[in-house]
Amino acid sequence: MNTVSNTNLPKLSLKEKVIDEAKKAFVLTLYLGTWFCALSFLAATLLEERPIPLSIFGFALIKAGITAKFLLIGQAIYPITVNKTHGIVRSLLVESLIYITIVLGLNYLEAGIDGVIHGKNFLISMTAFGQANPLKIVAFSFVYWLIIWPYLMLAGMQLLLGKEHIWTLFFGSKNSSGN
Repeated sequence: MNTVSNTNLPKLSLKEKVIDEAKKAFVLTLYLGTWFCALSFLAATLLEERPIPLSIFGFALIKAGITAKFLLIGQAIYPITVNKTHGIVRSLLVESLIYITIVLGLNYLEAGIDGVIHGKNFLISMTAFGQANPLKIVAFSFVYWLIIWPYLMLAGMQLLLGKEHIWTLFFGSKNSSGN
């Protein structure tokens, strides 16, 4: 068969699996945290908030950690697969939409929790996400898809070429002599 998935990887011990998952979660949290902090910073500057509250960055990092964990759970339930015949892009398009649905759902949940923290009704706050404007929800979804897509492309490349080859491609060989 021409399909490559995470399930085809060599069997690891429980300790190795935990360490591998922790590394994935950490790297994905850093990646998403960078994006979410940048978006929070952009939003604060667009709203001309002065001084810019540092708490927005803490919330962005917490959201990144939660989102990373949910994406990894999503991958465990619905593993990334790449069909060599179709290529990475076509193979991962459906997965990207599933993962965006997860991220969008988290945003609704976050809006509900934020409402409760500020003394509002959870469901009303949740439905007010994106100011209940479908066009804003589509815009959020597109931005989040643009954030998730490179991560999925990298994951697909790792499946096809192997993690070591991808790391060498991006960061060079550990054994290189500096040439």
